[in-house]
Amino acid sequence: MEGVVRVLATGLRGMVLKSGLTKEDVQEIRLRVGGPLIVNVKGQECFLTKDGKISSKCEEAYRVSRSEMRETVEYISNYSMYAFEEELRQGYITVAGGHRIGICGKTISEGGKVRSMKYISFLNIRIAHEVKGCADKVLPYLREGGQIKNTLFVASPGGGKTTMLRDVIRQLSCSGTTVGVVDERSELAACYQGMPQNDVGPRTDVLDCCPKAEGMLLLIRSMAPELVAVDEIGSAEDVRALHYAIGCGCRLMATVHGASLEELRKKPVLGELMQEELFERYVLLERKSDGCGVRAVLDQKGVRL
Repeated sequence: MEGVVRVLATGLRGMVLKSGLTKEDVQEIRLRVGGPLIVNVKGQECFLTKDGKISSKCEEAYRVSRSEMRETVEYISNYSMYAFEEELRQGYITVAGGHRIGICGKTISEGGKVRSMKYISFLNIRIAHEVKGCADKVLPYLREGGQIKNTLFVASPGGGKTTMLRDVIRQLSCSGTTVGVVDERSELAACYQGMPQNDVGPRTDVLDCCPKAEGMLLLIRSMAPELVAVDEIGSAEDVRALHYAIGCGCRLMATVHGASLEELRKKPVLGELMQEELFERYVLLERKSDGCGVRAVLDQKGVRL
């Protein structure tokens, strides 16, 4: 856990370490100036007291001070927020270990777009987890006649779709497939200074912090991937890029927010994709403590396999 909490102010770090929680236990650590110190433990919100005890009562929680928030931000940015301006525009910074830190405060806008941020008062430290082997039971359904099937992983937020896609990428890469990953939110490979902190396999190239649609075109032109993988599709630009990838002979894997195929069919852009049967496999996932609960694998007609 020490590697995870080294970005915390010294006092907060001590409280988390005293709690005895491990990296495997914790999904998130949330800090708010004047607010309680909150940890999400296996999907359950908990409060930490000043002496590092875990409590279910908000009134017992330690309250984060402005100076502790300032110290934490200095550790996160290595004392140079200017160097992280691009990440601040996205609202998060990825640190060593692949942990992603969501940031909120007063935004500085220019030309109608966020340029930077100051008076940072809210942080959400999302602990990077890998679940190697979680795709073992799914992979046999994603190939047919030696060919990888275009696959869409479907789940509600927190349902494990990114975790599942990451392990599929790793296993396919290890078995000989050249993979190109557009990691717009740094969640699949969790790159730090350009290097993946998560294991995405030896034959995987990553475009980090790049818009999905633009990134897919760049990867296809420059790296000639056999498989293109992206997280959280949904825009018309994404769909156009997916069609371009198919036209170039690439196979596709992607994730999308949704509780069911019926819900996806009601969304204008995704509904059209389903009618076109661009995706040949749908993997429906559900929230579980390991992030890898598989509800069903369906073909392009929605028939369970």
